[in-house]
Amino acid sequence: MKHYGLIGYPLTHSFSKKYFSGKFEREHIADCVYENYPMSAIDEFPALLQSEKTLVGLNVTIPYKESVMQYLHELDDTAREIGAVNTIRIAGGRMKGYNTDVYGFMHSITPMLETQHHHALILGTGGSSKAVAWSFRKMGISYQFVSRNPAHPGEISYAEAGNQISRSKIIVNTTPAGMYPNVDAAPDIPYEKITPAHILFDLVYNPEETLFLQRGKLQQANIKNGLEMLQLQAEKSWQIWNT
Repeated sequence: MKHYGLIGYPLTHSFSKKYFSGKFEREHIADCVYENYPMSAIDEFPALLQSEKTLVGLNVTIPYKESVMQYLHELDDTAREIGAVNTIRIAGGRMKGYNTDVYGFMHSITPMLETQHHHALILGTGGSSKAVAWSFRKMGISYQFVSRNPAHPGEISYAEAGNQISRSKIIVNTTPAGMYPNVDAAPDIPYEKITPAHILFDLVYNPEETLFLQRGKLQQANIKNGLEMLQLQAEKSWQIWNT
């Protein structure tokens, strides 16, 4: 039996186990199991590997996409450039890190893009934000990071973000704000400045329509959650684990 799973904390929000369990059933894959492995700290990772000897693949979610890298033997070029990992292949006692978030994000947002979509605001500065930024660079879209505590060049505060909204016709939420069960939370931006020309993309997919997306919808923006992105990156992870 091959074991796959997801590490992160908390994992109550995650659809990954449901997605892969459904995939195994639909495709009559009888020798694979996918489990959640919640870890309250990344230093629990070595103990997980010791206790689960049959693991051959892992997905990584908030908040460990960056900190897990210290435990890996190797990174593929994209994950190294991004500085974040969401997929780990385990073979021959070695672990190699990949980033399939970029594949999922690029293929999910591309059909929404029009000529006015040439600059973006990326809300948050964690591991997922790095994958979004890398994707925008590949697509020739300029961007600005928005952070609660700007600490690096290229980051602005949420208070400053309002001045950027008129030219930033793409706004991507990479934070957990609004994720179940905290459904009453939303990034603190001036939603009244959003127009029908805007795209609001939320990496959160539970609930299906976050408060961030609801507020964009009220302004007639084009909105999308992260479910398709999850499905696309999951299939890319499966491909990596089985090639």
